[in-house]
Amino acid sequence: MSAFAALDIGTNSVRLLVTDAAGNELERLMRMTRLGQGVDVTGELAPEAITRTVAVLAEYAARLRVHGATRVRAAATSAARDARNGEEFFDAAERALGVRPELLSGDAEAHWSFFGATLDLAASNAPFLVIDLGGGSTEFVLGKGQPEAAISLQMGCVRMSERHLSSDPPTREQLAACAADVRRELSRVREVMDVSKAHTVIGLAGTVTALSAMQLGLARYDATRTHHSRLSAASVEALALRLASATVAERRGLLVEPARAEVIVGGAIVLETTMSELGLTELLVSEHDILDGLAASLR
Repeated sequence: MSAFAALDIGTNSVRLLVTDAAGNELERLMRMTRLGQGVDVTGELAPEAITRTVAVLAEYAARLRVHGATRVRAAATSAARDARNGEEFFDAAERALGVRPELLSGDAEAHWSFFGATLDLAASNAPFLVIDLGGGSTEFVLGKGQPEAAISLQMGCVRMSERHLSSDPPTREQLAACAADVRRELSRVREVMDVSKAHTVIGLAGTVTALSAMQLGLARYDATRTHHSRLSAASVEALALRLASATVAERRGLLVEPARAEVIVGGAIVLETTMSELGLTELLVSEHDILDGLAASLR
């Protein structure tokens, strides 16, 4: 039976989803490589970040051979969009993977995130507002069966952490500067969409699922528990405060994915500020996102 594979090469992580021709999941993997390390400051992908990411792509290439994947779609997002030396990374990625990744625009990233997040939701739950909080950018997409309005903002867990949160733990002034930066970015959302029209607000990506796992008190990551769980604005505020009050070492003990400890506060501030500014009282957490959208596009 044919196998299809999608890869999402993000600012913080690289993920793989392999399905059969009917869309049944065969394997799902995630590695944190921080491809976007320092991009906000230097405008370039760091050599060590490229090396880490390409090594993971080589691992994934081996899994593709095991599954006999006949169709592969790899896509890179925010960090690769921002970097002057992106072609250097794409050349190395193609050598490791055997397929050249495509560079998604912010609009394309929003489209595929919306598609993946709403695949298994009933139309009666629409209109949907999908918030995809990544490492370098956050996409907002409003629509029913398809996106009707979308915007990609230059704020994400890695970007905000590197830009503002240099102390361990971050100072009150640093947290305030981070939130103010997020509020400035969010002013653009209202220019393109009316979020009050959303019947269901869906939160995607690592910050959201990490906060869900923390709220649920999980000792080990379990996507069946976090998928379609709910996060209230009050819970996000409390979790953000708890994480921001802890050192990186302490955060590693609070998270089921300790590798997120260095950037989770930036992501939590983005989410907390977003929900407050846009008047969102609750999120539906989704484990299905851009990766699932890319995989479905192959069928």
